[in-house]
Parts: sequence; structure tokens; C-alpha cells
Amino acid sequence: MKGVLLVNLGSPESPTAKDVKPYLDEFLMDERVIDVNKVLRNIIVRGIILQTRPKKSAEAYAKIWWEEGSPLVVISERFTNKVRQQTNLPVALGMRYGKMTIKNALQELKDKGVDDVLLVPLYPHYAMSSFETVVVKAMEVKDEFFSNIKITTLPPFYKNPEYIKVLSESIAEGLKNFDYDHILFSYHGIPERHIRKSDPTKFHCKIDGNCCSTNSVAHHTCYRHQCYEMTERIKAFLQLPEDKVSLSFQSRLPNDPWLKPYTDFEFERFPKEGKKKLAVITPAFVSDCLETLEEIAMEGKHQFQEAGGEDYIHIPCLNDNDAWVQVMADWIKDWDASEKLPA
Repeated sequence: MKGVLLVNLGSPESPTAKDVKPYLDEFLMDERVIDVNKVLRNIIVRGIILQTRPKKSAEAYAKIWWEEGSPLVVISERFTNKVRQQTNLPVALGMRYGKMTIKNALQELKDKGVDDVLLVPLYPHYAMSSFETVVVKAMEVKDEFFSNIKITTLPPFYKNPEYIKVLSESIAEGLKNFDYDHILFSYHGIPERHIRKSDPTKFHCKIDGNCCSTNSVAHHTCYRHQCYEMTERIKAFLQLPEDKVSLSFQSRLPNDPWLKPYTDFEFERFPKEGKKKLAVITPAFVSDCLETLEEIAMEGKHQFQEAGGEDYIHIPCLNDNDAWVQVMADWIKDWDASEKLPA
């Protein structure tokens, strides 16, 4: 019997330092997030970051926390429930980090008689710290606890025409009544070394301004290329002016080169160039979360206006948008009927 496992990032149980600390510990101790040897990672995470970060992060979570709970979890649950209504297969929701574990979600499917699972990492792009770690974790859990279950993984959908269409239409709706000077596509940042580590050729990804536009098998696992490709496809779909669109990368750790340009630097630069009305899109996420609701919608707006900006909007993620739900349901139905996965 077939079933579907949707997996998103996860969340602490509450916006308190007490609950944020174990969540951050699990997240940052993932070798695909901070990819140094375990001894050094332990020193960095438990000896340095976790001494101060939980309190600061808890304050940020408190700003965006909903009455029902974590926005990311609540939105993911709403999306899952809607997908269930559009398919005939059991659909479970798990999180890579936190108490809503992948193991519990697979057990839920197994209890319903499922032995053939479509794994759906809810990330449009491939990155070792997002898509890859979900797949690796799911396979580890399967091998240890559910050896009789077969898992097929939905590939990254950053350029899938149906996804580009629903995302573009959602963006268009958000821009409808906003007279923008500029549109910024802000993607989550990753260390530059992650790009090189994910390059199967071990030579193509030079991050030199040309490699992302030069065809290569490396693009299948190149987060940077996929961000640029998605941006170009949305620009083309919406016929956005070339000179009014750019992309950047948000969220980074210090003392390490991450993908550039940095979003916070762009917020300071735009007003100086006369770009006083800014719309920001966060297409690395399918669900609004701390990085979109607090970092971009709140802190980003403050930083932009402090630098001289005037009007600012953050366009929400797709969340539980009905058209996005239908796209996911169609992918599931195609897989159920013929094992076909979206391109």
C-alpha cells in the first residue's frame, strides 16, 4: 500500500530558551548543517553558540509565535490536511528536527498498512543542509526501524512548471497594489563550501559568476544555480523588468564565507540607490517561518527603513495556498498511478 511522507524543517516546542536550546542543539549538531568534524562541531555549538543563542532565538520566536503554536508547524499541518482531502493515500507529516519526528510519521504510515512511501522534502531546492539531510535521515530511520518499507523521494521542484506557475501567481497577487521600485528574491544562505561539497564533478562549481549559467550535471545538486534558475523562471512568467529584480542570500554564521550578496547588506544599499519601495520574496521556503516572518518581514523592514527606505512589503510564502495544495496532490496522484515524478 502506498502513502506519502511530507517533511519540513521543524520548530521548538515553545518560544522559550528552555525549549529552543535542545532544538538548536539537534539542528546545529547535524553534520550537514555545520559540516566540520564532530569534536570541533561540539565546541562550536555547545561550547559557544548554545551559551547565548537560545535566549536570543527565543525572543525572536516569541515575536512571531501564534496562539496555535509555531507558524511553520501550524502551516505545515494545514497544508497536510488539505493534501489529504485531495488524495486517496495516507499522508503523514514529519519534521527533520524537533519532536514531530520522521520516525513517528513513518510509524503512522506503517500502522495504516503503508509499505511504499513517497518522501516529499518540503524544500524547492537541493542543499545538503535542507533537502539532503531530510533524505539521509529518512533512509537511516527506515533502515533501522522500517526495513520493509520502500521509499521514493520527490526531487527538488525549483523549476517545475506547475510550481513556478502557482508561486508566480501568488507573487503577482502580493504585488497587485504595491508600486515597487525593486523586487528582491531573498534565499536562505549556505556556506560557499557546501556548494563545492555538493558538486559531483568536484571542479565545476567555482562560484565565479559563470559556473551557474554553464550547463553541467553539477546543477542537479547546486543550490546557488537552482536559486538563480528559479528567479529567472519567475521573472519570465511575470515579465518582470530586468533592472528591477535581484536576488540575495539571508541568514549566515560569522567568520565564514557564505553565498553573496547578503540580504542585510542589500537592505542598506537599495535606499542609497533611490530604491525606496521594496518588495521581498523568500522562495527558498514553502511555509512562512522564523526566517521569513521575523528576519525578513520585521527586522528586514526595520533595517530598510532605517537606511532611508519608505515602503516595504514581504510577500508571504505559498503556505497552504489551494493552488499549491492541488499541485502537490497532482504529483502524488501521478506517482500513485504510474510512479511518475515531476520534472
